[in-house]
Amino acid sequence: MLPKLREAKYRRDYRIWLKFADGVEGEIDLESELWGEVFEPLKDKARFAEFALDKELETIVWPNGADFAPEFLYQKLRPEYALRSAHKSSAA
Repeated sequence: MLPKLREAKYRRDYRIWLKFADGVEGEIDLESELWGEVFEPLKDKARFAEFALDKELETIVWPNGADFAPEFLYQKLRPEYALRSAHKSSAA
């Protein structure tokens, strides 16, 4: 099951507080993730702070089209998290 982001609040610099549907919450720093054509403009802290929570996509998005997958954000809070393959049988 994919993580579902429910809340996101700007803290400072490149830090965002997140809360997921399963109760996992915490603050992450995305400064080291801002590379590549779509993320480069977000190095401007004012533009970075313009993110919004997209309730349909269940992740954070920016006006320039940048976004992070919710499972990536979840893993930033819980490094041990790994998506389970949908191909594996759940039967014991």
